[in-house]
Amino acid sequence: MLPRQPVLDPAVAYPTIATLRAALDAGDWPAARAVIDTAAPVERTLLLRACADREGTEEFLRGVLTADPADSAAAVLLAQRLMAVSWAARVRRKRGTPFREQLVEAESILVASVSRTPEDLAAWTARLTSARGLELGLPEARRRYDRLAELDACHLPAQSELLQQLTPRWGGTWPDAHTFARAATDAAPLGSHNAVLIAEAHLEQALGEGGGTASGARRHLASTPVLAEVSEAAARSVQHPEFRRTAGWVQVLNTFAMTFCLAGELRTAKTLFDALDGLGTEYPWHYLGDSAAGVIRSYRIRTVFTRGAPVGGDR
Repeated sequence: MLPRQPVLDPAVAYPTIATLRAALDAGDWPAARAVIDTAAPVERTLLLRACADREGTEEFLRGVLTADPADSAAAVLLAQRLMAVSWAARVRRKRGTPFREQLVEAESILVASVSRTPEDLAAWTARLTSARGLELGLPEARRRYDRLAELDACHLPAQSELLQQLTPRWGGTWPDAHTFARAATDAAPLGSHNAVLIAEAHLEQALGEGGGTASGARRHLASTPVLAEVSEAAARSVQHPEFRRTAGWVQVLNTFAMTFCLAGELRTAKTLFDALDGLGTEYPWHYLGDSAAGVIRSYRIRTVFTRGAPVGGDR
């Protein structure tokens, strides 16, 4: 039987997202805060980002902030919503004034929020996104990340944001990106999600230098030193006995799965697809086509019919 179409809705893996969505759609902020306030730090950051897709919530959240300017959760969620709208406009190449205005508004909201609640990791993470969108430069992004790292040196959502800034597309260099990914991985406990940064950095370089194509990316990812480093990262994270399916695990497995697929290591990718059991993510698969679900299914089918030993057996 061929693999079914993957599920990209994050609420399937994280039912808390569905609960928060329902509260926002109902305009019930106390219920929304009850969800947000009980979340662990990484989960809270990811929740506020995941629910930025709720259309029409801008005025509701502005009302919440007007009533309580110190509500950092409302501030971050509103800023994430504004950035999601503006980023979508950028992707569609609509680079007019609205794109800039929404980013500026988001940045203003976040500046006010961290001045009142400087310990809010989600707000500092969002400020890394706004810094990139407003093209404030690498030194400013570093300053913001260093401020966050004083609170939590292993906050993966923020590390992924800074990693993007460190790539050449946003003013950095590949050595900068890889150095950061390795340092963040080394600083995190075995079994944690953070080693995915190494896969992310190599994926970004492979696709950037390979013209955004799978065949072009393979030249980088299938090289012996790169494959060895990605395999070691997988061994200390998704393949480690201490790996836990906490917030973000689905994207971590998908990132490694795509990396191994493009490297030609289909047997290793198959073990990750099996663990995912049909759960997919837009990032990073959307790099390979408009339909992330279609791309995932295509590679999943390839792994079903592959033979050989994991890691090194499919080249």
